[in-house]
Amino acid sequence: MVDGVSHAAQPGGPRLADIAAQAAVSEATVSRVLNGKPGVSDPTRQRVLAALDVLGGERPARLRRRSAGLIGLLTPELTNPIFPAFAQAVEQVLAGHGYTPVLCTQLPGGPTEDELVEQLEERGVNGIVFLSGLHADTSADPGRYLALAERGVPYVLVNGYNDALRGPFVSPDDHAAMRMAVGHLADLGHTRVGLAIGPLRYVPSRRKTDGFTAALGERLGLREQEAAAYIRPTLYSVEGGQVAAGALLDQGCTGIVCGSDMMALGVVRAARERGLDVPGDVSVVGFDDSQLIAFTDPPLTTVRQPVQAMATAAVSALLEEIAGTPIQRTEFVFQPELVVRGSTAAVRSGR
Repeated sequence: MVDGVSHAAQPGGPRLADIAAQAAVSEATVSRVLNGKPGVSDPTRQRVLAALDVLGGERPARLRRRSAGLIGLLTPELTNPIFPAFAQAVEQVLAGHGYTPVLCTQLPGGPTEDELVEQLEERGVNGIVFLSGLHADTSADPGRYLALAERGVPYVLVNGYNDALRGPFVSPDDHAAMRMAVGHLADLGHTRVGLAIGPLRYVPSRRKTDGFTAALGERLGLREQEAAAYIRPTLYSVEGGQVAAGALLDQGCTGIVCGSDMMALGVVRAARERGLDVPGDVSVVGFDDSQLIAFTDPPLTTVRQPVQAMATAAVSALLEEIAGTPIQRTEFVFQPELVVRGSTAAVRSGR
């Protein structure tokens, strides 16, 4: 017994010793938390409860927090691992504030964004997080978001800025990302650098394209028209990267920057189909740095989106709106980070 509690948190559940080891606290501290006794800081209490959750134990009834409300989270398809990474980060932050996330994924042939929003409103959500939604598509009507605001539904928009909308936006610095990627390749001696990017109707694609063009001018002395010849818009997918790589390799590019890690994997595939080595013959830089990218062959050099920081900012901005704080049109822009791995190397002499 510890503080009058048996060594098991619940019959058949994890032992106090196991919870204490998982949370890096004493068994006595675990006991105080589970018995609802004072003398434990809130961060420590949350750590113990998180350890209990991880070990599959049930929280005592008095410690089960009632949900503060529902928050909708709309994401594109989850085949690109950056989207589940964002979803998990947003859900963790929401849970920390007591909100219950409702994940809605847009699948080909499934409900549209507007239909999913309607379903969320029917469920009485307190607000909605849009991740790479129609707000990022310059060809889409922004009126749907204006109408949402008129109906009193707070929202925050991640990855995609729109001048027509008031409200909080959260984005990575796409211009800085391209400067980092192009600068890295230029430092390695590459003078023919191409860009494989998604459809230009999307704001992130346009921003990356602008940043890439500016970086080619700054580092390689190319005029805007010359730089345009090394830009290949396609789809944000492995197949899209493969198609773009074909054209860029035909132009003699020895370095290729990509709008996503999935595209970068397509570039690697295209290079190998031609008998080219990565990075010996072609250096490849991705964008996102989702969890498994470090384990590709070769490990992918990429520009990392600060997912956790962006998710925290998105939830904080949304909760400010829910609390009634007036929100102006604001874009929170986060600095990415170049992560150098094995898919980039110095250009071979004579290339």
